[in-house]
Amino acid sequence: MSGMTVAVPDAPEFSQPLPVEANEAVLAFMARRRSASALTLRAPGPTEDELQTLLRLAVRVPDHGKLSPWRFIVIEGEAKARIGAQLTDLAQARPDATKALAALGKYNAPPLAVCVVSHVKPGDIPEWEQLMSAGAVCASLLNAAAALGYGANWITDWYAFDDLALAAIGVGPDERVAGFLYIGTAAEAPLERVRPDVNALVTRP
Repeated sequence: MSGMTVAVPDAPEFSQPLPVEANEAVLAFMARRRSASALTLRAPGPTEDELQTLLRLAVRVPDHGKLSPWRFIVIEGEAKARIGAQLTDLAQARPDATKALAALGKYNAPPLAVCVVSHVKPGDIPEWEQLMSAGAVCASLLNAAAALGYGANWITDWYAFDDLALAAIGVGPDERVAGFLYIGTAAEAPLERVRPDVNALVTRP
């Protein structure tokens, strides 16, 4: 079910003090956050107001130089169906057609797809930092959707790297897809998966 009863604070005013303080609710959410399988996502998706809230929350990420080196392509309704048909035609022409067509199941099932597009801007900020900022937008959008009560999944697949597919979606030749965020109502609760042993990943100089 959606989180339409969840109250989301308005955006703070510019230069408003934002105290750093503990938030047990956020920690509890992060401790149990889990992506939902895109294949299980059904209508209803977020309302237009909810989507605007999700996008507003998604851009509150580290962005060195304040470049906003990313943008969103919202894919839903008739446009989603039209692009899906184009992707199907492209998949059928690929050498790995069976696999490519199967991958489109994750595109077709959810009612909403948000393509997060990375657009590196010239200047002093390294390309790598701008790309990581786009990844942070994906993660924030994923978490915001889950916090609002929707199932969500962050995916890239062949159509994130195929020039003809990118043109059909509206991604420019000087842009890259950081991820497709699929959002909808989860038809089933996702199961916890194996998590890495954090201690095995930590070193100290």
